[in-house]
Amino acid sequence: MINNTIVISAAIIIAAILVSGTVVYSTSSDTEMEKLYNETLNPSQIEYENHVGFNDLHIEATNHIIPNGDDSNLNVIVHHQCKVYDDMSAACLLFPTGMDDQARPYGMEYVIGVDAYEGFSEEEKIFWHYHKTELPKVNAALPDLTPEEAEPLMPVLNETYGKVVYFWQLGDEYPIGSPFVVTIEDLYK
Repeated sequence: MINNTIVISAAIIIAAILVSGTVVYSTSSDTEMEKLYNETLNPSQIEYENHVGFNDLHIEATNHIIPNGDDSNLNVIVHHQCKVYDDMSAACLLFPTGMDDQARPYGMEYVIGVDAYEGFSEEEKIFWHYHKTELPKVNAALPDLTPEEAEPLMPVLNETYGKVVYFWQLGDEYPIGSPFVVTIEDLYK
């Protein structure tokens, strides 16, 4: 029978490692190390600890919030904190109020490749936008990367599509009402 103290101690150590985000490598064999981050989309991941994975890629963009009559929301910088998956799709939490420890995501953007988009029905495609035309309109920037690191990423990002879903309106204290999809037509009227 295994001693309960040993089991509890092991569980606490494992939980601490998972919560701290300090595990950057896992061993797939005795001599080979496998990276747990996406080298293509975040070459600096080794410098930025992985916090639940949503810092594989950080994108800043404007023109992401539906104007409330005066267009002032169009200049708000929306931080996209993205988790990139093995198939090169990504889920990005959207933070229009900054990135401090009390920032709350107002929505998310799901990002897919061209092949996935081409498999959608015409009815579904209206909810997605092509990043090659959208990224210049939103002044997209990769603030955590040097220009040399960012340069090879832009052609990859250009050939993706995104679908933005907001949980609440900027300025509301809580997410009141139904979530809604923000389309390019909503933003660039």
